[in-house]
Amino acid sequence: MYTKDELRELKIAFWESFAAYCEVQPYLQGRKKIWILYDTKIKGVELKFDATRNGAYVILEINHRQEDLRLEMFEKLSWYKETLEKDFNDGLIWDICFVRETGKEVARIYTEKTGIDIHRREHWGEFFHFMAQKMYLLERNFLEIADYLRE
Repeated sequence: MYTKDELRELKIAFWESFAAYCEVQPYLQGRKKIWILYDTKIKGVELKFDATRNGAYVILEINHRQEDLRLEMFEKLSWYKETLEKDFNDGLIWDICFVRETGKEVARIYTEKTGIDIHRREHWGEFFHFMAQKMYLLERNFLEIADYLRE
């Protein structure tokens, strides 16, 4: 088990190592910003990474405070399901009511790789490969439809 401080240091090391990994990936080089993440220019829509003891997650999250706006955006995204899922052989997971650890309800569209643990440094390579590759694909597919979502 880790102390709180050790766990914080482990997570810092993980994310710093992931950033270093991304910097040397040929398909990510030359980009102005490596990832758009919170800068989607669509209110309440964000791209996210999550790394836990259960696995790695690459997420498109709709987190409007108003449920009706959240559901409306989820429906809009579902119109473009084929575009979003392009390059994802097994598709994406569509969860209209995901409850975060904080208790907040959001909608998520994501892909996951289970069976890896952020606490095990020997798994970090798998995390990095999965997260960089899948976010690249999700972001690219999302950008194809982003203008339509802003209307």
